[in-house]
Amino acid sequence: MDLAALSTTQILAIVLAVVVVVAAGIGIWLSIRKRRTGRLRTQFGGAEYTRAVKEGGGRRKAEAALDERADRVERLHIRPLAAGDRARFIESWARIQARFVDGPGSAITDADQLVGDVMSTRGYPVSDFEQRAADISVDHPLVLENYRAAHQSALLQTKGQASTEDLRQGMIHYRTLFEELVGEPELAAKAAS
Repeated sequence: MDLAALSTTQILAIVLAVVVVVAAGIGIWLSIRKRRTGRLRTQFGGAEYTRAVKEGGGRRKAEAALDERADRVERLHIRPLAAGDRARFIESWARIQARFVDGPGSAITDADQLVGDVMSTRGYPVSDFEQRAADISVDHPLVLENYRAAHQSALLQTKGQASTEDLRQGMIHYRTLFEELVGEPELAAKAAS
């Protein structure tokens, strides 16, 4: 194209067309970013999303890490509990809760172990707490903060620094997570009906 042969009006039209295309591209890119942020904030919950951004060194890195978490958990093939496993875990939980009054410290330790056993049976790797928390955040974002708080109580207990109230709160948090992990098929059946 010979630019010298173009009129001022034609050059302005070309510049305007380029500006419109660039602006549309930027608008589309911003819209995609906003939808991704909204999807991740919904999937992981506002608290975990904010935590990931704060600890991850910025929004872009955090969102990439959250997407990686979701992909990782999808590859794990998490499964519901078999009826026998569910019954066994519920019975174990009832025994742990009953022992809380006489031995809150050992009960919180046993609750932590039982939740780990449930997660393992469902297919979650249970290597370290942060990895378990990250994995749980994908499918159970609403109870993740309960898990973090309960685990903190268990850690305080192992150091001999937990008060009875810390342990009581920890058991409440563990119960919330336990019920979510063990009762999931019933919740899914209710949602389907």
